Amino acid sequence: MSVIRKRKPKFQPTYKGQPVQVIMEIKEGESIAGAWVSNDVPEIGIYKLIAKEKRDGTCDWAHFVQRSSGLKEKVYRGTVDSSDQLLTVVEAINQALQTAYGPAVQLLPAEADVDYVDNLGLANPADEVH
Repeated sequence: MSVIRKRKPKFQPTYKGQPVQVIMEIKEGESIAGAWVSNDVPEIGIYKLIAKEKRDGTCDWAHFVQRSSGLKEKVYRGTVDSSDQLLTVVEAINQALQTAYGPAVQLLPAEADVDYVDNLGLANPADEVH
């Protein structure tokens, strides 16, 4: 005998009819701990790192490349014990980027590229970072 469970489909937000790629969700009581971006790497895109501080003081981060089309790919995620440790993450990513593309490519502090669900008119009560 086999059992098949029907699962409720995951919420897929859209904006103007197009799916939105949610990189990180910011829940109540959490805040953006930082954002870093690289300059544009020809034929690759822009590397980005965004981090949020959770209620317990730990920080979740997501690192990805955003293509010129807006598509976000190669998402890597992690957690550090505190916001002080985020610079270690930035340094490690910068070392990898400079090994791959040379010294001109590195993550630099930036304003977070954030879209809020309320501003987009999406039907999800949580704020989400794109």
